[in-house]
This record gives sequence, C-alpha cells and structure tokens, in this order.
Amino acid sequence: MKTSTTTEPPEATRLREACVDQLKADEVIVSSAVETVMRRVPRHAFALHASLGDAYSPYAAVITKTGENGVQLSSVSAPQIQAMMLEQAQLKRGDRVLEIGSGGLNAAYLAELVGEEANVTTVDIDPEVTDRARRLLDAHGYTGIRVVTADAAEPIPELGEVDVILVTVGAWDIPPVWIDQLGPAGRLVVPLRMRGLTRSVAFQRVIDAHGGHLESTTSLVCGFVPMQGSDQHDETQILVNGTPEIALRFDDGAPADPHLLDNAVRTPRVERWTGVTVALGEPFSGLQMHLAIDLPGFCVMSVDPQLDTGLVSPRHKGFSPAAVDGDTFAYVTTRRTPDEQRAEFGVHALGPNADTFADSVVSSVRAWDREHRGAPDPHIRVYPAGTPDDAVFGDRVIEKRHSRISLSWPPA
Repeated sequence: MKTSTTTEPPEATRLREACVDQLKADEVIVSSAVETVMRRVPRHAFALHASLGDAYSPYAAVITKTGENGVQLSSVSAPQIQAMMLEQAQLKRGDRVLEIGSGGLNAAYLAELVGEEANVTTVDIDPEVTDRARRLLDAHGYTGIRVVTADAAEPIPELGEVDVILVTVGAWDIPPVWIDQLGPAGRLVVPLRMRGLTRSVAFQRVIDAHGGHLESTTSLVCGFVPMQGSDQHDETQILVNGTPEIALRFDDGAPADPHLLDNAVRTPRVERWTGVTVALGEPFSGLQMHLAIDLPGFCVMSVDPQLDTGLVSPRHKGFSPAAVDGDTFAYVTTRRTPDEQRAEFGVHALGPNADTFADSVVSSVRAWDREHRGAPDPHIRVYPAGTPDDAVFGDRVIEKRHSRISLSWPPA
C-alpha cells in the first residue's frame, strides 16, 4: 500500500466507499482484488480541480485537458470504466504491465494489483500528461512506476516483453508492436473502434501457423478519448443538406461520391416500423453492432439542435445508427408502444430509393431480433494485415491499416 487515506477529508472516504459499493451492486466490480485497490487508492488526488462529488461519481469521467473547439484530449476515466477494464485484464501478482494512455491513477491501480511498481510502465504521447502523471505518482509513493513520453504505436525503448497491455485511449487499429510486445499467452485490453462503435475488448494472444492472432474473451460497451500520433484515424463527415444540420459520420467505407446524396432530403421521408420492441431502459448495443456489420454503408447520423428543421427525426439528437446506399440514406429511430411500457424500432429513409432501402434496413433489425438478440457481442479476432482469407475465421471481416478484424456471432 503506497498511499495513505488517514489525513484525507472524511467526505472523500465516504464518497469513495459509496462509489465502490455502487459498482459492486451493479456487478461492475466482481473480484476482491479490484474492490480492494479501488477502495485504497484516493481517486480524488489524481483528479485535480474536480470536486469530490465529481471525482467519485461512478459513471462520469473527469476531463483534464481539452483542445480546439472543446475536443477532449485527456481525462480520468469514470470509475465504472476503470473497474470494468481492470476486471477484463485479469491481472495476477507479478504480471508485467504496459499502460497506453497515462494519467497516474490507473497506473497506481495496476501497481497495487500486480504487486511491484517496477512491473508497470505507463506511456502517453503528450508530455503535459506524463509530467502530471509522474508528479502525482511520486506524491503518493509510486516512485517505481516507469512513466514514458512516446508514441505507443511505435516500439517502447527498453520495455521488453509484457504479460498485459491495457489501453486507455480509443484505438481504431491494433499496431503490430502491441502484439510483438505481448508474451505468448499475453492479454490485451483495448477500447477498439469498429465501424464507429467502440467496445472495450479483452484479447488473448494465440499462436498459429501464420505467427499468431488475437482472440476476444469479453467485449463491453465503452467510450474513450481517441488515440493520437502515427496511428490516429479520423472519421469522414458528410453534411447531407449542405449545412451542419444533418451529419453522417463514417469510420470507414465513406461513399466515393457523397454528392449523390445532395437531393436526398428533397424527397418524401419513408417510414417503416419493424414490430421489434425493447423495454424502456433495456440495453440494445448488440443491435448497433449487428447493423454495423450487416449494412455495407453503415455510419452514425447526428443532428445539430440549433439548425434542426425536422427533416429527420432520430431516436435522439446525439446519435442514431444509419446507413447509405448510393443516393439514399436511412436511420433507425424509435417510438413508444401504446401502453408506454416499451419502444418499437423503426426506420426512416430519404432519397430516390427510400422504399427499397427502408425495407432492407427493417430486415436487418428483424434479423438481429430473430438471430442475435440476447446473445453477447460478436467474437472478435484480430489478424495481421495480409493474412490469407483461408486463415481468417469469422462471419464478417473489417479491413484496417495493420490488421484484419473478423467478427462471428454467437447463437442467441
């Protein structure tokens, strides 16, 4: 135990205990080891300038640095996210750990879990972040944790082989060096972005005839500040109406000629209802992932509330799964059932082929309900780019810069 909580404000102790109690009740924390370190390390001491209430809010991150236009560049992740990823990592005493995306707090958790500070290296590309991490770790007795300023998509000097890599920034791809640094049965936990949707995926390294690949063990919904540096990947945005009112954001597979959509909003909106319902508050992240895999032109639609003219009516203004087919686009929305107890999924489409495309998206929603509802997210495998097709197992393959990511649906 490196930190002392004997002189901290009683309110900090009370709020930390309440935070951990809540995460246990919600079954985010399931192991005694993660519970112990989250009760021990004073989170508020690493979330400078945040109130005690904000620091110990179970499901809220603390933003530590913003860039132009308010873009978040660095944060202390929410306690729920940190606990979730620590559980996914299945850390053991003596494990050698590389953390990608620094800040100090998570490195302290890692050192407590693996038992020796010298076993933990934390890396960030931003010197302001690493300077802050070094200062805070030293102040709380974690002087043996190695803090490195570097682009983690490149080899880390003098790192050697590690047992676990824990990535705390959103990654679009898996740089080859991450796999190279893992031991033969090493574990990688990474917030991986696939077609605009981010999942915290725990991978196990598997050696095969082509050198090795990664196999997922768990996959959970999350959100993270995106990775910077040589492996940064930016989305492509299309403004459908020529203004920021309706934006379609593509993680990959953006239309070759976006001007085909120029007149889509000048056609009548076609509406279809699927008959597929969910209880209010029931999660349906699996539907989003199903659509992302099943629909070739998958994207995310958002509406600027200041410019909203009612041309589209998504489930909510911040995010709606959508797809494009040439000169037509469609998105998924919901409406309350007559008894107000459930929500029904619907599809709105605009463009010359709205009728046909709306029916196609409706069929995809119904296929999720019939075949995958209630099942976990897909099993995910990561193969190096260039791996031959006959060595890639899965129902769908997403091509990335460094890798081929395959997804296989488990039965419902």
